[in-house]
Amino acid sequence: MKIEIWSDVACPWCYIGKRRFEMALAAFPHRDSVEVQWRSYQLDPTLPDHYDGTELDYLSTRKGMAPAQVAGMFAHVAEEASGEGLNYRFDDVVVANSFTAHRLIHLAAAHGQQDAAKERLLSDHFERGLDIGSREYLTSLGLGLGVGAAELDELFTTDKYADDVRQDFEEGRALGITGVPFFVIDRKFGLSGAQPAETFSAALERAWQDSRPLEMVSAAPGGEANGTAEACGPAGCSA
Repeated sequence: MKIEIWSDVACPWCYIGKRRFEMALAAFPHRDSVEVQWRSYQLDPTLPDHYDGTELDYLSTRKGMAPAQVAGMFAHVAEEASGEGLNYRFDDVVVANSFTAHRLIHLAAAHGQQDAAKERLLSDHFERGLDIGSREYLTSLGLGLGVGAAELDELFTTDKYADDVRQDFEEGRALGITGVPFFVIDRKFGLSGAQPAETFSAALERAWQDSRPLEMVSAAPGGEANGTAEACGPAGCSA
């Protein structure tokens, strides 16, 4: 079973959704048969590499939200995050374009470190106030995940993985995704938002039942399952 998650590292609900999904997945009996793939999404592709202002300034000026409304939203989201063991510090958030961070996640995936990169970026952005648009920070993160210095240098001197990130954007749009986090299971089931862990659990179970192959059940005279009995087909009927 494959689960694709469209998410932005600059999205506070995406980190909360990640934790709730992980809780459900940890309790799922068939978790070893589940593949999780993080897909790129940008809430604001027009952001400059670095925005000269706080998260509150950004949302109130560029998004046209009243400062009091933004502050109230921060308090609510921080409370929800705390319930999942996360310590959001919105006053310390560095507002930056996340495109290169998404490219780094693709590079980390090539090294089997996609989830680790996603986790670090979300935590460093919302809990530690680190600059997810900084080459120095992203290089340090990549090195810590075991990515070579030459590959990281290539990330910043070429457009490597840029097309992969844009392809994620296109696939998300084709699926009708207009907000994140968004979870897609086997391209059959979709869940929008940071759902409760119980909702994720129910979705996993339903998708698993839907994906299971047909299991033949039949009882022989002695009570043992033999899987077959007399039947007819194109060549005729069994005697």
